[in-house]
Amino acid sequence: MSKRVANFGSDLKDSEVYAHLLSRIDPERKCTTAILQQSADHLERAKYVAAQGPRMGAEFSLQPTDIVSGNEKLNMAFVAALFNACPGLEPPQEAEVQALLEEMPDDDETDSREERAFRMWVNSLGIDECAYVNNLFDDLRDGEVVLRTMDHVRRGVVDWGRVNRAPKMVFKKIENLNYAVDLGLGPFAFSLVGVQGKDLVDGNKKLTLALMWQLMRTHLLAFLASLRTQRGAGSMSDSEMVEWAVEKVKLAGSASSMRDFGDKSLASGLFLIDLLAAVEPRCVDRKLVTPGVTDEERKLNAKYVISSARKIGCSLFLLWEDIVEVRPKMILSFIATVMSISMLGNQSVT
Repeated sequence: MSKRVANFGSDLKDSEVYAHLLSRIDPERKCTTAILQQSADHLERAKYVAAQGPRMGAEFSLQPTDIVSGNEKLNMAFVAALFNACPGLEPPQEAEVQALLEEMPDDDETDSREERAFRMWVNSLGIDECAYVNNLFDDLRDGEVVLRTMDHVRRGVVDWGRVNRAPKMVFKKIENLNYAVDLGLGPFAFSLVGVQGKDLVDGNKKLTLALMWQLMRTHLLAFLASLRTQRGAGSMSDSEMVEWAVEKVKLAGSASSMRDFGDKSLASGLFLIDLLAAVEPRCVDRKLVTPGVTDEERKLNAKYVISSARKIGCSLFLLWEDIVEVRPKMILSFIATVMSISMLGNQSVT
């Protein structure tokens, strides 16, 4: 192929590069470039590309319309997810891996997973004015990404006359993040006791994660509330989400249940599988479900939960480890995503 890519927008609209890329990196060798000859319709080609990502293990779902419209941020996120899943590179030698591990600083694994989840969430919003977030703790330090995200979650909440654009000086960054904290305490009613802008400029991990989790939760609940409003209902709470999930599974004829997002029984993966089957029965093959008793069985079920959820179009921000460890924040994000798919009623099983 002679075509070369200079950007993640217009150069990818016709899916030609994507088709060639997928055919080269697909470990199962199922992807081909035949779609390019079969159809000149950009949307049809994009549907093919978008369907291959989840099958190949990409942890970021891209909609066909995002490709056709040339959405640079979402295309970049999709390419990055493809690279993580199928880099198409020779594995490094064991000595090289060990050397890299010795150079890496010690980190809290939970913090790392939450950083990844919230970073993927911000990037998935497709905020045009936001630079792509590569590291949550570093890229949020000037306050602009935080404020852009707040304004996206609640339109018009930010007075941009008070914001320092592309600040270089530390005190300007602190001003931006002090304003973000004020908005968090005020209009958003977040719990940010003792948090100051300087903490976020300094890259304090716990406080940065606390702010971004509350933003993500607000966004998910607001989206669900908007869907409910279209159906004549009102706002959404955590307990209502749990009630919805339990009732959905019960009506489908399953006896499994959950108490809350921290219910340790969720570690087996069985309730989440039952929930997905209740939303779209075709996405679950019961022959692939284990009893979820041993660590290995729980791991297999959790991986199957993620795979099945992607089949119905869920954009997920959690890993299988978050399920077996029952991380309440991540479980909430999962239930919210499944609920939104159910309410939209646009499941697509491939």
